[in-house]
Amino acid sequence: MKRYDLRHLHDDFYNRMAELIDQGLKEGEVGIFLFEVKNDFSHVQRTADFIREMGHDLMNSLKFAEPDWTIVVKKLDEATRKARADEIAAAKVKAELEAVEKAEAEAAETGKAD
Repeated sequence: MKRYDLRHLHDDFYNRMAELIDQGLKEGEVGIFLFEVKNDFSHVQRTADFIREMGHDLMNSLKFAEPDWTIVVKKLDEATRKARADEIAAAKVKAELEAVEKAEAEAAETGKAD
């Protein structure tokens, strides 16, 4: 387990966090990342989304101190990450197709109503 303090980077810590996960952690190893939130809690959700997009496990997310937040990330192997990325891509395609089908159905209903 390794601990990384990213508070000094303020709002610009995502690239460094990705670099530390990729190069600083071994597969199966856990990293603890500390970053600054102050009154902007949008970084909490963005960090969760970022870790998910990278294909790793977000194991915990909690407030550390008044302006700080801590997340715990487990680095996963490449095969698992690729499988997760494929699942996310498939889900996005499915959601886009469903949105198009819904829009077409609504357009057809509107056409019938006229």
